[in-house]
Amino acid sequence: MTDQQAGRPLSLVFDCMKALAFIGDLSMGQPTDHSPRTAWLAAHLARAAGLATADADAVREAALLRWSGCTANAAGFAHTFGDDVAFRRAMLEEHPDWAEPLEALGDAGAALTPLAVTHCEVAGEVARMLGLSRATETALRHIFETWDGRGLPSHLAAEAVPVPVFIVSLAGDLEIYSRVYGVDEALAKIAQRADARYPATLAEHAKRHAVQWLKALDSASPAEIDAALLTEHMQQTTSPELIADVIDLKLAWMTGFSRTVASTASAACARLTSQVEAHTRVYHAGLIHGIGRASVPNAVWNQAERLSASAWEKVRLVPYWTSRAGRLAGAIGEAAEVASYAFERLDGSGYFRGVRDPAIGLESRVLAASVAWVALRSPRPWRAALAPDDAAHRLLDEVANGRLDGDAVDALLADADTPVRREVNHASARVPLSVREIEVLRAISRGASNKEAARELTLSPSTVRTHIESIFRKLECSTRAAATLKASAMGWL
Repeated sequence: MTDQQAGRPLSLVFDCMKALAFIGDLSMGQPTDHSPRTAWLAAHLARAAGLATADADAVREAALLRWSGCTANAAGFAHTFGDDVAFRRAMLEEHPDWAEPLEALGDAGAALTPLAVTHCEVAGEVARMLGLSRATETALRHIFETWDGRGLPSHLAAEAVPVPVFIVSLAGDLEIYSRVYGVDEALAKIAQRADARYPATLAEHAKRHAVQWLKALDSASPAEIDAALLTEHMQQTTSPELIADVIDLKLAWMTGFSRTVASTASAACARLTSQVEAHTRVYHAGLIHGIGRASVPNAVWNQAERLSASAWEKVRLVPYWTSRAGRLAGAIGEAAEVASYAFERLDGSGYFRGVRDPAIGLESRVLAASVAWVALRSPRPWRAALAPDDAAHRLLDEVANGRLDGDAVDALLADADTPVRREVNHASARVPLSVREIEVLRAISRGASNKEAARELTLSPSTVRTHIESIFRKLECSTRAAATLKASAMGWL
């Protein structure tokens, strides 16, 4: 049985990679074309350096996915530095005094290493799940290593570091520094990093060609940039659920949320229309409706009290960024328009557009009701999950007050007592976790500490630790984020 026959719509790997690049750029506080521009520059640098085709392909793929592990360690950055998005932007753009928070820690390496481990492991898993080359996966697992051996997480040096890592690093510096400081300053900064962050020979290529490359890049159309980035692996198809899983990694309490919204909305849509295209579009929209969440610091999402006006404005921009994702090609781009209405309301009280009834189509109405329904039944930092009856009453109140569509809510509540069906990936049969291990995995995937998981499952903390070690060994990973990503793909969460 194919994925399409099983009811899981497919997307091009390239479209999924661009969506993941979009999320990564938001996470890093960068313009949403930063990663594609970096990949374009990296492709030209790889050509100038005479890389073989396979390595040149790995350069383009790794450049697009360089920040795909950012949602996975957002909680760690927030815990250590406060505003995860602002700090990472300051770090990349080298704002004045950006390193002061690191210096205040005393041992910066001790703070950054676990964050780098999480990021690299998840980025490597993303490449593997997309069916990209081993060279791309290896590059992403070492994406923060440097020529002088002072990089992370393994302190590899010189020829021990995959060449695509150096090319992507230099291309990223060129893209950011030229945009923020101008070309001359960018080249000066790159020269300072020669034989430190990357080999001097690559820096010489950048010095020789940067002005020409940047001029050509600025005049290239989106279609021309896409054509320059496309590799053979990117032309394959894949299931787009990976995008949802990467989105939800940003907040442990969001684990599985986007997948559940997608399945719920698609099922409700099927009760209201027989158009299969609509069901598929709503499903995709459910997967990516939270794509803009990456732009908002974790501290905002984790607040238990009422949001300040400035924090609320950041939240209101989440669907705006989702609408910007509509520039992406294929089914994901089409679904982004529907997804951008996920928080609109029929009486005009929603966001970000604040439009009213006539401007909101059926698919968007179903999605909006589904997001509200799944959210009400899920625990949040500011409240416990509502019981199904209580959540249903809340939805019906929203209908009575003219905010949600009655038909969409009726379609949801018609199947309210039926659990959302999560299809188990056949690959999970090759990873024989015990029932107890899956229970522990579910607990830690939602952010529970060992002690909290032990209390929830009436186990001792040492027993939980033993189960986690076994889970990591069987899943071939070393971080909770990577285990969560794998478990989501296998249908266990």
